[in-house]
Amino acid sequence: MATKIRLARGGSKKRPFYRIVVADVRAPRDGRFIEKLGTYNPLLPRDSAERVTMDKERIQHWLDHGAQPTDRVARFLDAEGMMKREARNNPNKAKPGKKAQERVEEKKQKEEDAAAAAAEAEEAAKTAAEAPAEEAAAE
Repeated sequence: MATKIRLARGGSKKRPFYRIVVADVRAPRDGRFIEKLGTYNPLLPRDSAERVTMDKERIQHWLDHGAQPTDRVARFLDAEGMMKREARNNPNKAKPGKKAQERVEEKKQKEEDAAAAAAEAEEAAKTAAEAPAEEAAAE
């Protein structure tokens, strides 16, 4: 049976409270679990001792038996020094989506077209200004 160490949400609306549990991967998030291993209260300050509580011996037992922690639980375990969590790198995260990139390209194209039209108008004005001056010089 594949197991995960994960968070099960409790608490009321807009007042979250999580239990750190070990559960079958097929069980619902807040549903049946095998064992409660600790708690996480995100409403407490980061430096509070009660923000994250864990039964380290039982967590180590489940890790030894093949349970996989979720990313958030792995962060807690890394903070406690129980396991090493590799930093994740997603260089594409900050890039805009396909539609947004298309809009940016359209905007750039319009700006380039407007700049080209302005340059043409300026060139035409110069030639128009030079033509009467040449006619006056010829007379």
